[in-house]
Amino acid sequence: MGRVTTTDRRTALRAGAGLVAGGALAAGCATTGSTAPAAAPASGPAPAARATPPPAPAPRAFPQQPAQITHGPRDHPKVALTFHGQGDPKIATALLTEAEKHGAHITVLAVGTWLDTHPEMARRILDGGHDLGNHTQRHIAVNTLAETDALAEITGCADRLKRLTGSIGTWFRPSRAPAASPLVQRLAHRVGYPHVLSYDVDSLDFTAPGAPAVTRKVLAEVRNGSVVSMHFGYADTVAALPAVLDELHRRGLRAVTTTELLS
Repeated sequence: MGRVTTTDRRTALRAGAGLVAGGALAAGCATTGSTAPAAAPASGPAPAARATPPPAPAPRAFPQQPAQITHGPRDHPKVALTFHGQGDPKIATALLTEAEKHGAHITVLAVGTWLDTHPEMARRILDGGHDLGNHTQRHIAVNTLAETDALAEITGCADRLKRLTGSIGTWFRPSRAPAASPLVQRLAHRVGYPHVLSYDVDSLDFTAPGAPAVTRKVLAEVRNGSVVSMHFGYADTVAALPAVLDELHRRGLRAVTTTELLS
């Protein structure tokens, strides 16, 4: 028997490994001269690629509406519950879930820094069928800022929304003010928002008056076409929402997104 060299051993080991890994292929038929495909991994086929979610809706112009909107049509039994988007994401998720259980859709005006910390909330809001918009980057008094700084607040949040969802959001609402100053209104239009979204009913939930007080305030003032201002981040708001939605339903008022309210 001849002497076995180190090279011979390495060749034999490689050949043996190839037979173990590709045994099934070796037993089958292959076209002469073709390269056999790699064997499927033992764990089964690779998982399907995750579908990319569609871009979020972009802002829409409503020619029949003013540049700064406080309410929708008074002759349709619909209202828009709008929420300033920041605070504990668990409370926000509970509120979204409660709205969805009642078949309601809402409008969320998100703060940019909140989206930075909780980017998953953007898709959660959209996946529930809700509107998602811009409530400035840092939630400071935007009407008091110089033009450059005010523009940065609007574009900062718009950029984050675009990166997370493919759109700058459906609506813009100024922070720390019920309505936009003429300058902020012009800047929002420059960024791409045809309208500024204000409101005609303020729940005052941010003062933490208790759920019954929030419920009474909203139901005392809401009517056809109302846009109601509320907030994420307050347990009182979550607790008040079922009673608000039940009474709206009893009155024949549907809680819809602002886009649907105006369409």
